[in-house]
Amino acid sequence: MSTDVFGALADPTRRELLSTIAQHPATATELAGGLPISRQAVVKHLGALADAGLLERERTGREVRYRVTPAPLSDAVSWMAHVGAQWDERLASLASGFGEGTPSYRGEIPK
Repeated sequence: MSTDVFGALADPTRRELLSTIAQHPATATELAGGLPISRQAVVKHLGALADAGLLERERTGREVRYRVTPAPLSDAVSWMAHVGAQWDERLASLASGFGEGTPSYRGEIPK
């Protein structure tokens, strides 16, 4: 898994572009029409997403259409789930060391 995926997803504009393209492949011009930034800025964001492997470019004549490539995102989700499970185990072990049984912390902060 590449750290480029997390870097690309750190920007809210890129997340919005990825979400839009996931619903329907689009060109930079089409995407720029719905955003308060220039087409050139959209192209730079799309380049970062493509460099991270999250998008693929499909050229038809002069038009470049972007499509989502789900594999890198799936890899990132799997990694986060794995790390989350490790932390659940560590927190449960810590809690049992304090005599509190084995609570589940999945997604919750203990009170």
